[in-house]
Amino acid sequence: MDLEHATLVRLSKSFGLFYLIALSIITVVYAYWPSNKKAFDRAAKSVLRNEYGPWR
Repeated sequence: MDLEHATLVRLSKSFGLFYLIALSIITVVYAYWPSNKKAFDRAAKSVLRNEYGPWR
């Protein structure tokens, strides 16, 4: 079985495409999973906590 450069490039690009699509789907599912809501809300509000005004 002789694999040419073009064949390997096509396979790697296809694998990379499907890998990034799967990673994006996993990330979105994790972000919208109901049990993670509390942690994300706490993280969003922690940025505003202890803010008294502009930094001098």
